[in-house]
Order: sequence, then C-alpha cells, then structure tokens
Amino acid sequence: MEWVKRLNDSMRYIEEHLTEDMDYEQLGRTACCSSYHFQRMFTYMAGVPLSEYIRRRKMSLAAVDLQSSNEKIIDIAEKYGYHSPTAFNRAFQNVHGTAPSAVREKGASVKAFPPITFTIAVKGAVEMNYRIEKKKSFRIVGIWKPLEQEIEKNFMMVPSMWQNAAADGTIPRLAGLMDAEPKGLLGVSACDSGEQWRYWIAVSSTKEAEGLEEYVVPEFTWAVFPGSGTGQSIQELEQRIVSEWLPASGYEYADGPDIEVYLNPDPQNTQYEVWIPVVKK
Repeated sequence: MEWVKRLNDSMRYIEEHLTEDMDYEQLGRTACCSSYHFQRMFTYMAGVPLSEYIRRRKMSLAAVDLQSSNEKIIDIAEKYGYHSPTAFNRAFQNVHGTAPSAVREKGASVKAFPPITFTIAVKGAVEMNYRIEKKKSFRIVGIWKPLEQEIEKNFMMVPSMWQNAAADGTIPRLAGLMDAEPKGLLGVSACDSGEQWRYWIAVSSTKEAEGLEEYVVPEFTWAVFPGSGTGQSIQELEQRIVSEWLPASGYEYADGPDIEVYLNPDPQNTQYEVWIPVVKK
C-alpha cells in the first residue's frame, strides 16, 4: 500500500540522518503531508512521540559506538548532535539508565531500540461514524498561543490554556459571539506549512470581537468524526482516525488545520466532533 510505503520511506530518512539535525519538514514531505500531521500520525501509530523515537535511535547507536570503538565520549556526543557533554549524559541515562562512561565497563547493560517498520494490520471491528463535508472558508475569533515544532512540547500548554480561558471568562465571552457553523467551542491547530504554528481557542463568528484575534480557516474538504466522553476519549478517537480510517479511506491529509468542535461544556461527558482536512488520493 502506498500509504505504508511513504511511512517506511520516512523511517529510512530518519536512519540516514541520525547524525544530522533532523529536518521535520522533509519528513512530512516524504510522507506527503505536513510536518505537524506526520508527527501526529507517528505518535498515534508508534505509541511514542517522534522526537523521543529519534532520541532513542540516536542513543542506541551511541551505545554501540561506545562498546565497539575507542572514540572519546565527547566525540560520540558531537556525532549525534549533542554539543554539551552534560546534555548527552542526561539523554543517555534517560534511555539506558546508566552513564555513557559505564558502558565501557565489562558486563554493562544497555537497551536496544531497533528501527520501526510499518506494516498493514487488520483492524476496524468497531464501527466508526463519519461524514465528508466540503466547507467554504470561515472566520473564527478567539485567542491563540504559538505551538512548538516538536508537538509533544505542547501537551502541557494546551490544557493549561483551556483552564486559564475558563477561569478568566474568555470561554463564556466566546460562546456569546458564536453565530456561524461549526457551532461549538473550537480547538484549532493551525499548523500550515511555512507559517507560524498556532493553537486557537475560538468560535466561528461574524461579529465584531474587540480584544480578540481572528483567523480565516481556508476552504477544505473535511472528514468529520463525532464522539462523546472525556478528553481521553477524543485522543482515542483521533488515534483510530489515523491508524484505522485514514489508511483505507481513499483520502490523505491536506495541508490545513485540525479542528476539535466541543458541542457542550461538560468535561466528563462532552459531545464533540473531530474535523480533519483531507484530499482524495
């Protein structure tokens, strides 16, 4: 399947560039999607963030170098992109549970993290409801914060942003401005190639919104998936979209924002929709 081949081409790219600064944009291009969408797909399918996988691969090779050569530790650290011996020592211990210097002692134990290879797995015993919706561009108003290029660095920022927006009255104010589809509080990851990545808490609105900022979501075809439950359940739905629906759907990611539409405010039993921008293969 072409989709699996693209993912494995990306894995080969990683292996060929472990001693260089990793080009996340090129990884996305190899997989025919944006860097943001590639990182999300990888995390959901591999069960580990992309940057952590790359770190583990580097430390696996560094352990082999330590065991099989007389290279200085500082030179091995430089080889894998660590210009500070302290940073290399910390990364190595986080992966192997021991210091680099200890690996050269007789009987030292280290961990191996082989390269990942993606294969087709038979899934889908549980049904997934979705619709395909073509929607013209629409305006959202709200607040935003910049997103890091390594998306796992944002995992603490986004929940904190929602908590602050609830506490300072931003969310009730946004709800009062909502007057267009999609109706609901929106969590928008605007991670277009070539643009600053931003996470928005917003609503679709045509009203004046003094003190708030606006963003126009471009026209796209969207795959829309309804769900209900907690914040954990929305992550599970997104994982199923990537690992079960997308490979066999006849669609692939378009270079556009992901949108989470929260239809009611109950954090323990919320109704929501996940919107992903897609194009026909």
